[in-house]
Amino acid sequence: MKDWYNDVSSMQAALTNGQTSSRELTLTYLKRIAEYDQQGAAINSVAEINPDAVHIAEALDQERKLKGIRGPLHGIPVIVKDNIDTGDKMHTTAGSIALKDHYADKDAFVASQLRKAGAVIIGKANLTEWANFMSEAMPNGYSSRGGQVLNPYAPGTFDVGGSSSGSAAAVASYFAAAAIGTETSGSILSPASRNSLVGVKPTVGLVSRLGIIPISHSQDTAGPITRTVKDAALLLEALVGVDPKDPATAAKPGHISNLYTMELNTFALQHARIGVDRTFLQALNEEEAKVIDQAIEDLKKQGAEVIDVSLPVTERESSVMFHEFKHGVNAYLATCAPHIPVHTLNELIVFHHQHEETALKYGQSVLMDAEKTNGRLTDPAYLLDRLEDLRASQADGLDAVKAEYQLDAFLSPNELGSQMPAIAGYPSITVPAGYTETEGKPVGLTLTGGAYEEGKLLSLAYHYEQTRSTTHKAPTL
Repeated sequence: MKDWYNDVSSMQAALTNGQTSSRELTLTYLKRIAEYDQQGAAINSVAEINPDAVHIAEALDQERKLKGIRGPLHGIPVIVKDNIDTGDKMHTTAGSIALKDHYADKDAFVASQLRKAGAVIIGKANLTEWANFMSEAMPNGYSSRGGQVLNPYAPGTFDVGGSSSGSAAAVASYFAAAAIGTETSGSILSPASRNSLVGVKPTVGLVSRLGIIPISHSQDTAGPITRTVKDAALLLEALVGVDPKDPATAAKPGHISNLYTMELNTFALQHARIGVDRTFLQALNEEEAKVIDQAIEDLKKQGAEVIDVSLPVTERESSVMFHEFKHGVNAYLATCAPHIPVHTLNELIVFHHQHEETALKYGQSVLMDAEKTNGRLTDPAYLLDRLEDLRASQADGLDAVKAEYQLDAFLSPNELGSQMPAIAGYPSITVPAGYTETEGKPVGLTLTGGAYEEGKLLSLAYHYEQTRSTTHKAPTL
C-alpha cells in the first residue's frame, strides 16, 4: 500500500492533488478484501459489500470536480458494524442467522451522518453475534451468520477482541480507511487495542443511538475505529449532532460545535495528571506489562504526572443490561418486516432452538437470562439497580477519584478498565502502545475522562501517539 493510505488526511490530500480518486481508493480496498478477507489470510472481517460502493465513489468524484469537497471525509471508504442500520441494499443482522434477510428501511443516524460528510460506506463488518450479548461461552468475533473474525496480527492465535471485531480487523488489514464500531462495555476499546488501532468510545448521548440494534440504552454508543488519533477525531466530528429522535443527544447540545481536530496538540501531556489503578495491570502477562510500563514512562517524559489511585470495587451484580436488552430488542424486532422469522426476544430464542446446529454453537445463556425479566422498565429491581449503578460509577466512583486527585484522565490497558466508565456513560480512547517482544502481540493504552471530555482525551492521546518510543507496525497478511 502507498504511504498515503495510512491515514485519512493523507488520502484526502492525494484525492485533492489528483494522485488518486475515490473510485480508485474504493477499488483498491475491494481488491484487498478479495485477496485477504475470504481467502489468503482469511480474516473474515467483512460481512457484506455495498453493491453501490463504486457508484457512490464515482458520484463523489464528480461532485468534487463540480462543487468541491464536503469535508475531510469526502470520498473516503468507511466500513460500519453490522448492527447499524443502512437503508440501502445491505442487510443489518447483528451477526444472527435469524436476521439474515433483514433490510433496514432507513439509515441509522450515524450512517446518515457519514453519507452527509461524503464518506463511502463500502460495506458491513462482521461482529460478535448480538454484540456479545448472547452467550458467555461465545468467543470474540464469532457470529452464526458471518463465522469467526481473525486478528490479522496472528490469525487464529491472538484474540481479535469484541464485539466490534470485524470493524477493527478490517481497518488493521487495510480493507477500509476507517470503521464505525459500537460499545456497551469494551466493544470498541477491546478490538481496537488488540488490533493496534485507535478506538473512541464517546460519552453516551454524544452520538445518536437511533437505528443501532440495542443492548442497553443507558450504555450503548457508536464510535470510530481508525489507524491514527487525528482520523478518530475527524470521524467523531462527522458523527456528533443533535438527533430529534434521540433525546440523549440534546443533553448537552453545545457539543455539536466541538471541532476535535483543532484541539489536537503536542503539549497536552505537559502537567497533565493521569491516574492509574494498577489492579488492571495485574491481568497482563510480563511482556504486556512491560509495554504499558514503557508507555507510562513515555507519558512522564512528556511532562505528565502519573499517579497511583484506587477505584472503588463493587461485587454487586446489576440487572440493568438484562432488563434494557429485552425492552430494547423487543422494540427493534417489532419494526422488522413480516417475513423476518423473529419479532420478539422469546421468538428469537425459540428460533435458535429450532436451528440449533447453526444457531447455537455456543449457546444462548445471556439471551435466556434477559428473557426472564419482565421487559418493563417499571420493575423495582431494574430501577434500583440503575440508580445504584449511577451512584457507584459516577458520584462515588470516577467523579470522586477524579476530584480527589485532580486528574485529567484515568489510564488502563486495552479494555480492562472499561466497565465503570461504560456504566457511567463516560468516554474513553485507546491508542496503540506497542507490541510484546516475543509474539508481537498489540497492546493498547486507554485513557478515560469525564462526560463530554472527548476533546481532552483525543489531545492527550495525540500527544502520546506523536511522541511514544514505539513504532506502529501494520500486520503482514
